Amino acid sequence: MPGNGTNKIVVPDKPRLTREQIAQRAALELLDGAYVNLGWGIPNLIADYLPKEITVYFHSENGILGMGRRAKPGEEDFDLVDAMKVPVTLISGASFFHQADAHLMSRGGHLDVAVLGGFQVSEKGDLANWKIPGAKGSGGIGGAMDIAAGAKTLIVCMEHTTKDGAPKIVKQCTYPVTGLACVDTIVTDLAVIDVEPEGLILREVARGWSAEEVQSLTGASLIARKQILEMSFV
Repeated sequence: MPGNGTNKIVVPDKPRLTREQIAQRAALELLDGAYVNLGWGIPNLIADYLPKEITVYFHSENGILGMGRRAKPGEEDFDLVDAMKVPVTLISGASFFHQADAHLMSRGGHLDVAVLGGFQVSEKGDLANWKIPGAKGSGGIGGAMDIAAGAKTLIVCMEHTTKDGAPKIVKQCTYPVTGLACVDTIVTDLAVIDVEPEGLILREVARGWSAEEVQSLTGASLIARKQILEMSFV
């Protein structure tokens, strides 16, 4: 399917997945026993939607391994928070350690999966997620570069387009890059896309959307190798 190039973007007036639904779909990509880091934004919601039949050891760069879901109202302990300062719970066997050790885990290749938000992903799997050109401030790189480089598998969760309808999946990133050729899978409010050597493989589309409509909102060519499924949830 050809990319939309520089043609004017016409956005179909159809429901898209919510941020919570994106997180639900991304949770299905996690495997039992995996060590997983969740980035800010949509990825941070994933712990609430983990399938009940698997155990995942969520890692936080402020020094936790074994986070559970977010704390519900009334059970918050503000000495127990994730890197976003959101109160969380723990699973059996959770551990605490220095923040420097947490970053060593990221850099040393000890994370099976990382899930990060994104501003842009290129057709080669380059990720830009820390600064939008022209935006106020210096941006927010945090530990994203270390995590993107160190994780064995990197999943990006984001909306498929900007608020203005511009594609966030592009041939080449125009925003400051976080990591090169680091993204394995993209989960958006319209699709699940795998980044492979031959290009972007369209695996699933949101209910009510066609592959052609998703392609029209994508700035790089998508490849349909087999029957494209409808996005499912926990």
